[in-house]
Amino acid sequence: MNRRVVITGLGLVTPVGIGVEQTWKSLCAGKSGIAEITRFDTTDYQTKIAAEVKDFNPEDFMPKKDAKRVEPFIAFALAASRMAIDDSGLVIDSSNEYRIGAITGCGLGGLRFMEDTVLRVSNQGPKRVSPFFIPMMIGNMAPGMISILFGAKGPNSSLATACAAGTHAVGNSFKLIQNGAADAMITGGTEAVISPSCVAGFNSMKALSTRNDEPEKASRPFDRDRDGFVVGEGGGILILEALDHALARDARIYAEVTGYGMTGDGYHMTSPPPDGNGAVRCMQAAIEDAGFEADEIDYINAHGTSTELNDLYETRAIKSVFKDYAYSLAVSSTKSMTGHLLGGAGGVETVFTALTVYHDLIPPTINYENQDEECDLDYVPNTAREAKVENAMTNSFGFGGTNGTLILSKYKS
Repeated sequence: MNRRVVITGLGLVTPVGIGVEQTWKSLCAGKSGIAEITRFDTTDYQTKIAAEVKDFNPEDFMPKKDAKRVEPFIAFALAASRMAIDDSGLVIDSSNEYRIGAITGCGLGGLRFMEDTVLRVSNQGPKRVSPFFIPMMIGNMAPGMISILFGAKGPNSSLATACAAGTHAVGNSFKLIQNGAADAMITGGTEAVISPSCVAGFNSMKALSTRNDEPEKASRPFDRDRDGFVVGEGGGILILEALDHALARDARIYAEVTGYGMTGDGYHMTSPPPDGNGAVRCMQAAIEDAGFEADEIDYINAHGTSTELNDLYETRAIKSVFKDYAYSLAVSSTKSMTGHLLGGAGGVETVFTALTVYHDLIPPTINYENQDEECDLDYVPNTAREAKVENAMTNSFGFGGTNGTLILSKYKS
């Protein structure tokens, strides 16, 4: 089978808003969600800023007993799933429960709860460990709880491919529906690791921005003065459906998923190759999967982390794939506002890309003030842009050299 697959529901929990409407409005207004860290004392830390989710109450989206038994990364996924299901109008019942599944991506799982538990064991002994420790920590509990709460009993799995996890989750869901293994999937990415060990670990790698005096300007992808990424948190979930399934219930369609590529760099634990070869092959695979020519892509939601090497190597990869046409492409990084959600980034940014296609409105790269000599593409600097977007690409590249690219297209009957 080779069924067409469309997006019919969206849900977001992000540092710039709870829900699609609030988040999209903030994004297109160029609003940053980065501020001083409130989760722990940063006195001894080089980096004191992050993109935290604000004003989030899990009990608004799930029963109180469940809200108390899930780590934030699971709560973000469940809340975004509730929004996406409600947005799509999809009803899951005994007539279709085995044909609807859930796949999410998450890089580090319940890291915050793991830290707390390790300290508790060290200070109070093993008998003080919560019986919910393991279920609250493991990454696959996000799609597991989605299945439990919403009754989706079809394909169910979790991906832990670092910063490409959310994109891989959506891509794998796309292929399951396309090949007939499911009729609909609840899919995306989630992450909640703004914690002492996470920030300390990335600081030791010299990966994080230390622009502590100007948090809102710290994430500046492709800008000459970028000095590292800003860790963020949140979740983005999409409802993917077979086109015939969506049409049969007269569902609204945001966009069609038309292409998916995934590759491995085989190069370095943390750095992409200087020529961006893995990213090149990944984008080419997605274009080929969609049956497009490169010049049919109108916009790229870039991985664009605001690190020196990632932004440079992704720019080189885009130039390699698109040749001279690269300078006609609109390329923006929404991480300039949300920070980098790690395993959740691909889910959130796929939602952003679907909204770009649906609204013909491209979110900006904020804090783009000084051009890097080699990063010389059209990064939609500082102001959102109205433009016809027929086909859009979103990139995610993770530690270990794991890459994912999706192509979303304007739905045409």
